[in-house]
Amino acid sequence: MLPGRGRRTLVIFSQTFVPDPAAVGQYITDVAIEMARRGYDVRVFASGRGYEDPSAKYPRRENLQGVQIRRFPFASFGKKNLLLRVLGTAVFQLQCLMAGLFLPRVDGIFFSTSPPLVGVIASFIGLLRRVPIAYWAMDLNPDQLIALGKLKPASLTARFLEAVNRFILRRSNLIIALDRFMADRLLKRGNYRDKLMVAPPWPHDDNIGSGQDSTATNPFRERHGLNGKFVVMYSGNHSPSNPLTTLLEAAVRLKDEPDFRFLFVGGGHGKKEVEQYIRQHNLQNAVSLPYQPLPQLEHSLSAADVHVVSLGNEMVGIIHPCKIYGAMAVRRPILFFGPSPSHVADLLDKHQFGLTVAHGNVDGAVAAIRQLHDRDASARATMGSIGRQVLETSLSQRILCGQLCDRLEETLFGIRASSSL
Repeated sequence: MLPGRGRRTLVIFSQTFVPDPAAVGQYITDVAIEMARRGYDVRVFASGRGYEDPSAKYPRRENLQGVQIRRFPFASFGKKNLLLRVLGTAVFQLQCLMAGLFLPRVDGIFFSTSPPLVGVIASFIGLLRRVPIAYWAMDLNPDQLIALGKLKPASLTARFLEAVNRFILRRSNLIIALDRFMADRLLKRGNYRDKLMVAPPWPHDDNIGSGQDSTATNPFRERHGLNGKFVVMYSGNHSPSNPLTTLLEAAVRLKDEPDFRFLFVGGGHGKKEVEQYIRQHNLQNAVSLPYQPLPQLEHSLSAADVHVVSLGNEMVGIIHPCKIYGAMAVRRPILFFGPSPSHVADLLDKHQFGLTVAHGNVDGAVAAIRQLHDRDASARATMGSIGRQVLETSLSQRILCGQLCDRLEETLFGIRASSSL
């Protein structure tokens, strides 16, 4: 326990939490562990089943490096059925409400967008118990649903979600945006500049490693028959917000060239398009794989020669393609499909460790893949090393998680701290 901090209780609501592989849960876990290390009594309330795979069951109660975790039953039924997904979310939030109201001590509340409306519960508990709350905006809705054409801006649902968002933002003592574009969107909803922090997500250093392993001896490449191939990998959530159609069309164009392999690792609604392309075009050069267990993440990410990052044209400031940081951590060049300006395009323009291709430009995608393939291994290694250097100097877990936890301490507990991960 650190001097002056006592055992003040930080309550965290997050439907996903490690060992679940969903990215939001991994970031929440990092913050929870660091706050526990700083001497706080951290209580996490999460789902007892997997977010993507509801057949995965996790311990009802667990102590993880000082973090007290309680996982609720019936709090996740997967993402395949919308009705069951809504039901799981509602049950989870009801259990969070009861836990937050009757927990003996609560000094601060931290939550994100998993599930999207848990901020209402956190705001209500914060109001009743007179404690500050902190909101980490991992994505923005109804912005995303409107951009995808699933909601009309003037619809009752969109207006309800917008009203809920504004309520959460007003009630929050700290608002964390993932990039400057997201911050601009949030500021259009109100003058929150004094309580707004921009903090990008970070690579999970413990799981990813340095990325210096040789591709020739990589066990993931060996297991999937990738040795001697030029591997273009997309790893993470497959979503309409992260379109892959242009990459898939490039894979079709290159299907008769044996040097190339396209790997699609992860899950999500967009996985159907990938697997349909593979079947429809008989793509022997493309492989679809599920999310990889965290202990194997270093080998799977390091198996790529090039990592793909994608962001829909309308998604700037709505979502943040955090998969770029894992690719940077393993020292691989980036092939970005998306608009400019955007957070990823800004990084690549400034530091030159990857290439940008516009959605729909299949010729440009094929040319970019060939260009990266034709560069010798040392040139690609140099590009990857630049990305790693950017991480280590400004975007590492040590730096970013430390800064976020400093701000949490200051806002929720009135303590000015210096990050020391």
